[in-house]
Amino acid sequence: MKQVRKIIKIDEEKCNGCGLCIPSCPEGALQIIDGKARLVSDLMCDGLGVCIGECPEGAIEIEEREAQPYDEAAVIKEIVKFGENTVVAHLKHLLDHNEMRYFEIALEYLEENEQSLAFNLENALDKVYEKSMGGDCAHGGCPGSGSFDFNIDLDKVEEAAKKEAFVVAAPVEMKSELRQWPVQMHLINPMAPYFHNAEVVLAADCVAFSVGNFHQKYLKGRSLAIACPKLDQGKEVYVEKLKTMIDEAQIKELNVLVMEVPCCSGLVHIANLARDAASRKIQIKKTVIGIKGDVLIENYI
Repeated sequence: MKQVRKIIKIDEEKCNGCGLCIPSCPEGALQIIDGKARLVSDLMCDGLGVCIGECPEGAIEIEEREAQPYDEAAVIKEIVKFGENTVVAHLKHLLDHNEMRYFEIALEYLEENEQSLAFNLENALDKVYEKSMGGDCAHGGCPGSGSFDFNIDLDKVEEAAKKEAFVVAAPVEMKSELRQWPVQMHLINPMAPYFHNAEVVLAADCVAFSVGNFHQKYLKGRSLAIACPKLDQGKEVYVEKLKTMIDEAQIKELNVLVMEVPCCSGLVHIANLARDAASRKIQIKKTVIGIKGDVLIENYI
């Protein structure tokens, strides 16, 4: 069923058939046919327009028109045929444009079909996370390293309080719900008593600092492990420890809490690897937290 959405438009009079737009479209929506760039499939074009910047003749623009809905599931199935580099380019493309829903669809397909891929998925994802947003995360190009200031103007709040004559209550000190130590994945013992038959929270390091009621909402009555999929070394150890928790400690459920930034998705991937390697099967809940502490996604995977 067609819908009105953004999609690229090619001016054939301006197009000289140079083909510079082709490599910038990992989805494969563009081809050179009869000496001109052509959009060969509405389904494959995401409408983000990366190809526009590659056209020296200004022959490509974005328009809104009736077109077939973009289908990420169909796209990723075609892309894997072209190997690791094309998959990496496509996933980076999605992250750079904050298309997290499409990214999750692609990642789910890749994980389900990992055994049939002609490349190592974990290595490919490392490349995606390290170079997302067109730069090396270690040198400031990663979107997870962007600077944001959430401070509100306290003077304005105080002035508004005087005008409206309301009283701002003193903050209530909340007690910690942490039931164990240590908590970092490299330090924990997966067979410790507090993991046996427990509901376990596996949280990215930044989550607790972003969610104001983290202890009461997510940690109360649960055991905790924390990790950073971007900065931590030896992540294969994490897979083994989680596998032990599933098989030996027989945890009931694993709730993976990550931030919305691309690098955090690696923690979900680690949890999935552990579950796949385990003989027991448990539910994994994925919770994605926005950088201001709001819940963006919460579902079972």
